Amino acid sequence: MQKCEGRTILVTGASRGIGRAIARRLAAEGASVVLSASRSGVHGSLLGTLDEAVDEIRAAGGKARAVTADLCKPEERSDLISRASELFGPIDTLINNAAGARMKLPSQATHEDRSFMYELNVNAPIDLAQQAIPSMRARGGGWILNITSATARQPALPYRDSKTSALVIGAYGATKAALDRYTVALAHELIEHEIFVNALAPTSIVLTQAAEYVRDIGRRNPDMVEPVEMMAEAALELCTGRHAGLVTFSRDLVHSTGGKVHSLDGTRVLGDAFLKADIEGKV
Repeated sequence: MQKCEGRTILVTGASRGIGRAIARRLAAEGASVVLSASRSGVHGSLLGTLDEAVDEIRAAGGKARAVTADLCKPEERSDLISRASELFGPIDTLINNAAGARMKLPSQATHEDRSFMYELNVNAPIDLAQQAIPSMRARGGGWILNITSATARQPALPYRDSKTSALVIGAYGATKAALDRYTVALAHELIEHEIFVNALAPTSIVLTQAAEYVRDIGRRNPDMVEPVEMMAEAALELCTGRHAGLVTFSRDLVHSTGGKVHSLDGTRVLGDAFLKADIEGKV
């Protein structure tokens, strides 16, 4: 039996990148997946669309539908869980992947910049979790996974890249630190209801579909990049296992569970926690 057979999963920010990869991996395990994103994309024109992501899963034999919402706007996210539940049934797994960043030095991040990031990166995932919890409780359990970031912690000295690049992530990282803290508190509250809440960050920069700038980084520093399949596999573990209150990293989780990393369609074993990113796209 597939690990997610009979499950209904909502993934936000799923038109591209990590969210899209996680949706594909969980659909390959039998889940009915609802993919959500803003039609225009938070950052403007972005590679990938909701329609393409849904078609990709269906072409592989999976079950997927799409629902749109601009998560920066409380009025658009206020009924997202109920709208998503109309497609395949009640949501028993919520993956809060959508996020946005405005890279500025901490002394220069404006109120508007900070408000944008806190609204999307903190308030939105909390609001969606609060919408989903009553149904999860009523049905005897569920899973909530918040995608976080290593930027929640100040980079160690000496900085791997430039001082500026280490500092402009500060305001964004502060929102992820807030999300991490809320995740742990929520996990402790809900574990008695068999609702498993965790946060997952990439160990390194994730090589996603057509992310050429990441390939360039990987050519210079291969250890700074990880395959997107690593995040997808770690997410699968946290959305099927009985973990609670973890704020963990992709490679660490895969290694600690002795897991294998599979292709996004679930048909091939690619390696383990030491799997390197395919920088040149040869596989």
